[in-house]
Amino acid sequence: MFDAGITYEGTVYRPPSEAHSLILQATIGCSYNRCTYCAMYQDKRFRQRSLDELRADMDSVVATGGARAVRRVFLADGDALIMRTPRLLEILGDLKDHFPAFERASVYASPQSLLTKSVEEIAALKQAGLTVYYAGPETGHPQVMQDIAKGVTPEQFVEGARRVVDAGAKLSVIFLLGIGGTDLSHEHAVASAEWCNAVEPRFVSTLTLTPVPGTPICDRIDRGELVLPGPRGILAELRTFIEHLDLRGAIFRGNHASNQLPIGGSLPKDKQSLLSLLDAYIADESLPLRPPQSPHSL
Repeated sequence: MFDAGITYEGTVYRPPSEAHSLILQATIGCSYNRCTYCAMYQDKRFRQRSLDELRADMDSVVATGGARAVRRVFLADGDALIMRTPRLLEILGDLKDHFPAFERASVYASPQSLLTKSVEEIAALKQAGLTVYYAGPETGHPQVMQDIAKGVTPEQFVEGARRVVDAGAKLSVIFLLGIGGTDLSHEHAVASAEWCNAVEPRFVSTLTLTPVPGTPICDRIDRGELVLPGPRGILAELRTFIEHLDLRGAIFRGNHASNQLPIGGSLPKDKQSLLSLLDAYIADESLPLRPPQSPHSL
């Protein structure tokens, strides 16, 4: 493997589409780390790694003969975008110097970090090779977003996310099915689609909320304060979400391990076929669904 020689700190997470990317821990942990549903970085204290540390990791890949295999790099951990733009530009320059086949880098992006970057800064980062941003609004509904402690309003998140789109970079966004509970299932789905329509991301993904013991949202569920939809209720929520999407040239993915009905397609081309498939599964409970898997298959 081309990451041989790199020593990672703690558990490392990545988007599914970065399975073949070199993972470089530009930061350790998440700079925000307060979302009520997330247990991914609870064992780490956030810090930025030094340029010397990162260069040592790159040197290790080169020393093990893996340099020419590195085409794509994911800058971990949870929010490397919070680093100042000059430092990110220097890291991207180092990647080009170390890896002759380097094509692009990607990063998780919190709303807080997005709002620290101007369109001009994101455009400069894109020119240097940072071309893909993964953001998790999880919902477009103001009350649900507040309940899960995202730290911003949907409107603020739209503002930050639009900066990526306006700079010409690719934005991939994630929504959590079920996170509004049964009470706000429909409203959460509609508001999330409206959020998408306002931002116009290149990629849209849905995951199903899988409560992790020890997280605040799991405690709410245990106390009966949040009741999750059943499998067909989740499918109905997903149908509402897709029905209200009005996107051009977007890729939709609903095949995450947490989803019991893996689906996907291009929008708007495949919208009606996706709705028809969901209608069939919602109407006929004898149609089998797959068991949900780990929420951290990322």
